[in-house]
Amino acid sequence: MFKKITEQPSLYDELETKTVRELLDDINTEDQKVATAVGRVIPQIERLIDGLIPRLTRGGRLFYIGAGTSGRLGVLDASEIPPTYGMPPTVVIGLIAGGDTALRNPVEKAEDDEMRGWHDLKEYNISMDDTLVGLAASGTTPYVIGALREARSRGILTACITCNPDSPMAQVADVPIEVIVGPEFVTGSSRMKAGTAEKMILNMISTTAMIKLGRVKGNKMVNMQLTNKKLIDRGTRMLVSELGLDYERANHLLMLYGSVDKAIQAAK
Repeated sequence: MFKKITEQPSLYDELETKTVRELLDDINTEDQKVATAVGRVIPQIERLIDGLIPRLTRGGRLFYIGAGTSGRLGVLDASEIPPTYGMPPTVVIGLIAGGDTALRNPVEKAEDDEMRGWHDLKEYNISMDDTLVGLAASGTTPYVIGALREARSRGILTACITCNPDSPMAQVADVPIEVIVGPEFVTGSSRMKAGTAEKMILNMISTTAMIKLGRVKGNKMVNMQLTNKKLIDRGTRMLVSELGLDYERANHLLMLYGSVDKAIQAAK
């Protein structure tokens, strides 16, 4: 029988009577459970990435779809791929119920429309080369469930990240990732441990995929976009280390070719 662990009562009570230090210590105690829970689902994450990489290699895309906190986390992860790895913004795409307005303000009942998610995906001409990851801590969000069901029925690889076992969402995904972090510190506030777990897994998915696509050299972001002084300095120092150049010459090469990777290739 499906049970929402994310809605179960907190292990702590009378929070308003606690000191600031007690609250912080208790939240930290709960947060320490998250990494362990994520570790338990690494085999499922691996299975997803093993299916994702060949699809990305042949020109497919990675879609995240969610509502509320989960949707925002998907959009966040997708938005960080172009500046970090120099990929076009069309490769990893985050969709949130209610559209961009919902990134800052809740959109009433947006997540309750079971067909809206699929309609949103169709605007991107989603196909069998693509991969869809549904995000919902509860595992019951209609907007996400409908999108996964329709995508899977069309042969699109589907996965989901949820914090409840045996959820309706898991039933419609090829690769269900069920990361069980337990009740939240504030009962039902799944932006806390559940959100942290989702963010950690999204980091693992996108980072591993980008490494396997050749967007990292050694341990460095050699394809990052040079959008500010900090990143230009970082790129310059990468070239100093990699090519044995002085800082000025390395900076010149970086600005000439526009990326660390291109500068390295040109200098060889």
